[in-house]
Amino acid sequence: MPNWYATREAVKRAVRSNGSENDEAIDRLIEAARRAVENMTHRWFIPRPQTRRFKWPGTYGLGDILWVDADLISVTTLQTKAQDSSPTTIASSDYFLEPNNFAPPYNRIEIDISSSAAFESGDTSQRSISVAGSWGFSNDTVSVGTVASGLDSDATATSMVASNSSLTSGVNVGDTLLIESEQVFVSEKTSAALASIVLDGALTASKSENVTVDGGTHGINNGEIVQVDSEQMFVRSSTSTVLTVERAYNGTTLAAHSDGVAVHIFRTLTITRGVNGTTAATHADATAVTAYRAPGPIRELTMGMAIAAFTQEAAAYGLTVGAAGGTVDVTGRDLPALTARVSEQYARPREYAI
Repeated sequence: MPNWYATREAVKRAVRSNGSENDEAIDRLIEAARRAVENMTHRWFIPRPQTRRFKWPGTYGLGDILWVDADLISVTTLQTKAQDSSPTTIASSDYFLEPNNFAPPYNRIEIDISSSAAFESGDTSQRSISVAGSWGFSNDTVSVGTVASGLDSDATATSMVASNSSLTSGVNVGDTLLIESEQVFVSEKTSAALASIVLDGALTASKSENVTVDGGTHGINNGEIVQVDSEQMFVRSSTSTVLTVERAYNGTTLAAHSDGVAVHIFRTLTITRGVNGTTAATHADATAVTAYRAPGPIRELTMGMAIAAFTQEAAAYGLTVGAAGGTVDVTGRDLPALTARVSEQYARPREYAI
């Protein structure tokens, strides 16, 4: 399931990895960290629309309470006698999602005892209660821009252009995006020329020289990476025509560039469509895009696990990496405390675990 709680770019910056030679290893380690976090907490942190079925009566024998086996965010349809040819749908006004004061996520559904509704087994007690809804710890998202192009005519397209690829506020590799009701997973980010934006004046091979662009308002965001010829540059700030940049970024070579050369930007995304049980669809240009964000400690632990594993591999599972006088401890000595905090705060009781 492609749901990461850390991005490739964030881990690369933390371990000072330049270029793309470590991308495959970093992706693998983020995925392994994601699995470890979910196995430890017995929950997932990006929502999935699902229909889950339950035996009735349940384990605890309480006639008006259904304990669910995963975190529940919201209910679309609740049915009893779900195995019968004509299930009974229970109206949303006839039940409560609990606990009311500390959720979502919810761990149970309680029938409103002032109503006439009831859970019933029907022809068989097996899978007799059906709950269709959104499942997971939370559905928190942040805005990361809009769809610039690529999704307006083809629901199977696996490439799109985003309006913002800032390392701090835009789309990055490992993000799960919500576009209308569809979730997509970002597995790669490449560069393409930005509509008629070119250098306004030649550039020398000087790290202190900034970039002046032509073509009107450029629309480049702070924190994005641009490429001129084969040199990448990190945009620290900008005006309508001038980009204050870090030259020779991401392990590329500082070079001179001619006037009029096209400015490329890393906004072209390779995506997996309709993830987590959502349905792929077309989306018009300028449609809002948000990215799911797990709670801070979950993201921190995922990052920590991936970073520790990466540096541990670099040290051939030794205690340090680097030469004498410049060694770095890679034992991950702070991870146990962080892991304990996450387990204490977020672990779901085993009797209700996924």
